[in-house]
Amino acid sequence: MQKKILYISVNSKPENLSSSKTVARKFINKFLEKNKEFVVEEVDLYKEHIPRLEYQYFEKRNCIVNEEDAKKLDDKDRKEIDKIRKLCDQFIDAQVYVIATPMWSLSFPAPLKEYIDCIVQDGKTISFDNNDKPKGRLEGVDRSMVYIQSSGGNIPWILKPVMDKGLNYVESIMKFIGIKKFDELLVDGTGTTEEERISAIEKASEKIDDIIDSLKF
Repeated sequence: MQKKILYISVNSKPENLSSSKTVARKFINKFLEKNKEFVVEEVDLYKEHIPRLEYQYFEKRNCIVNEEDAKKLDDKDRKEIDKIRKLCDQFIDAQVYVIATPMWSLSFPAPLKEYIDCIVQDGKTISFDNNDKPKGRLEGVDRSMVYIQSSGGNIPWILKPVMDKGLNYVESIMKFIGIKKFDELLVDGTGTTEEERISAIEKASEKIDDIIDSLKF
């Protein structure tokens, strides 16, 4: 089976103007050089349609309606349900994940949350035990995620739990569904000038090789 690295970008800027996407491209290119058995699939959350989860799409908590019930809905809703399933299946089929995003308002842009809501599904990435408590389903295969985040300033480590809620949330939800290897690649201090941005990109890029060598898949 072909191994896959799934690249999820979350920025409306062109790649050459986005610090996180620039570093992500460097990371992916280097990863593919070192791991030739992989192919890359890309999801641009500002170009790809990501459905909003309407109540009629569900038969129960975090569970998309079955095929028979989906046929009773109108064309628009059936297409939305099909898209949600495809996004979730694409996610499950990968072994390595790269998310590239800026820090916005102590978190990340809204399309990433909509995407995560699509891939956290009962019977696919999670399941509910007899006590109605969810648990992750992706633990059976080694998987790794790299979260590449750009920010204008440098956040002291002691303030990260308070100021970096987006990174902390993504790490928590991914580990919960079973992706135990999680690395952050921070493009901090992009500043207000092009010189500061290039310096931040170069500093972050120096960590790429070590992160790639540590991944599990």
